[in-house]
Amino acid sequence: AFVGYTVASLLNHFGIADVSAGNFALMGMAGVMSGVMHAPLTGIFLIAELTGGYSFFLPLMIVAVASFLTIILFEKHSIYSMRLAQKGQLLTHHKDKAVLTLMRVENVIETDFDTVDQDMTLGDLVKVISKAHRNVFPVVDKDGIFLGLVYLDDIRNIMFRQELYQRFKVRRLMISPSAILKVSDSMEQVMRTFDDTNAWNLPVTDEENRYVGFVSKSKIFNSYRKVLVHFSDE
Repeated sequence: AFVGYTVASLLNHFGIADVSAGNFALMGMAGVMSGVMHAPLTGIFLIAELTGGYSFFLPLMIVAVASFLTIILFEKHSIYSMRLAQKGQLLTHHKDKAVLTLMRVENVIETDFDTVDQDMTLGDLVKVISKAHRNVFPVVDKDGIFLGLVYLDDIRNIMFRQELYQRFKVRRLMISPSAILKVSDSMEQVMRTFDDTNAWNLPVTDEENRYVGFVSKSKIFNSYRKVLVHFSDE
């Protein structure tokens, strides 16, 4: 509105044209509404109603469309959807992505994994394995910081050799995962990481790198199916 009023005042002041500052201000308002709200038709018809007629319909269309086409080059979301888009919570016409926005990493984390200390001996590790029902063991330090993983398949050939129980420490047996997920990651980021690594399970840590749990593809797919069914019913 201010820009429209200023332009009209300058045109009148320099004698370039004799125009109504009020009408230009209203056209400026239409441009602002079209750009900020990403709603050119709303700007056109609302200002047309305020002026009490449609005599300015053509200039309103020009201003509104120009404003919309300009802002869309720099910001694809309106002021109402921008914050949701930044948080990854904006539903779109793409159903897969829409369902992923409804899912949260913390809701698919599995915590029933037995952690082991890096200073444990192979004998200590075997005792943990004998009571566990998983085949992967996250390694953490005394502060809970995630250090690596021990896979049962990797130590199967030595775990029954008692003469090695005191010779090997967990720190020598652990390996680094192909990727580490963060609790703050969006589900779209999580799925992209799984695609890039071809992993089935990935460890999850918090922002301080403390171990939280695991996320598996099967857990994600089950949750995805439930959300999709609920989303489709609505």
